[in-house]
Amino acid sequence: MARKKKRQVRVEFRKNRTPRARDGNLTRGYENEDPATLDARQDERLSGKGDLTRKRTVRGVTTDGDAGLDVHLDIDESNCQRGLVVSVFGLTCLVRLADGRQLNCAVRRLLKTLSTDQRHVVVAGDLVLVRMASEQEGIIERIEPRHGVLSRTSRGRRHIIAANVDQWLIVSSAAEPEIKPHLIDRFLVCAEQSGIDAVICINKIDLVDPAKLIPLVSGYSQMGYEVLMVSARSGLNIDRLRRRVFGRQTVITGQSGVGKSSLLNVVEQELGLRVGAVSRENQKGRHTTTTAQVVPLSAGGSVIDTPGLRQFQLWDIVPREVAGYFRDLRPYVNNCRFPDCTHTHEQQCAVKDAVADGWLDMRRYESYQHMFAGDDEFAREAWE
Repeated sequence: MARKKKRQVRVEFRKNRTPRARDGNLTRGYENEDPATLDARQDERLSGKGDLTRKRTVRGVTTDGDAGLDVHLDIDESNCQRGLVVSVFGLTCLVRLADGRQLNCAVRRLLKTLSTDQRHVVVAGDLVLVRMASEQEGIIERIEPRHGVLSRTSRGRRHIIAANVDQWLIVSSAAEPEIKPHLIDRFLVCAEQSGIDAVICINKIDLVDPAKLIPLVSGYSQMGYEVLMVSARSGLNIDRLRRRVFGRQTVITGQSGVGKSSLLNVVEQELGLRVGAVSRENQKGRHTTTTAQVVPLSAGGSVIDTPGLRQFQLWDIVPREVAGYFRDLRPYVNNCRFPDCTHTHEQQCAVKDAVADGWLDMRRYESYQHMFAGDDEFAREAWE
């Protein structure tokens, strides 16, 4: 439960929020021998006070909850309506109000210029307060506190893929393209960190012999993850998938071409989402979903369909925390001789002994090693 307190808060803005710190004609004035320039003090320094600072005082609410410390502006809620961000297209957002109407909304400039570590201030799944500008347009005045946030690192910043989700449907394919267990491992580590229930869904099971996937499926099942082996083409286990997503807020992710949109079209037959074929040359999918989109379900709940991910770099996880997010490694980490054991090279390491004795899967241990090393190249699709 988040704690809220209304007060005046000092917040930092992006650099483009304030005017130029000094006159751009200073050099020109010096060349023209401006007397005011010639008499200027030579030891003067700029300080972070007054008009030169990027910090301002705003009235709002500080929230210390699941999504971290954040500031939510104090606004006149009587002039606003609550809505859900369906999708984000550049500078505009599609917002669905409580009465079912959908508006094209811009984001309040104050929200856009707050200095944060996020790539985008508004994401699909956000609950927002909207001030009506017309019958079809509005202004997003405030973003409500988030929970169930799915994030990754992109260009050194936090890329929030979806917000306010209850579960994560990790979709892979048995073939065309081939299943990528290391990518699934990365998704599971992120799910453990975010506290989101993860469900592994393997599509296109009709293209392979299911017996070949038994070692992989049984390994994830023993760790407590639910694994669904389905086929959008033949309809295998679609009813089971439908029961799993109805009544919940689900985000669905995976590589391009694994059949995320195809599965949604089968689960909810009236959606008509655009799908594409896998390239025969490189067995890679083409992007048909270009932005995250909230798709309501007739039986209740919704699914956030996301574009295919070619890489997935973990956000806000330091190397020494990685082992704690591996369910199969976690029981062994406290049995190592050294309390700061990295489980990579030390002697008398319980994790390494478990791998040698066959209690831990070697492939999972290799995934841990690469994530601990923090090598971004191993997050790319070429390796996975």
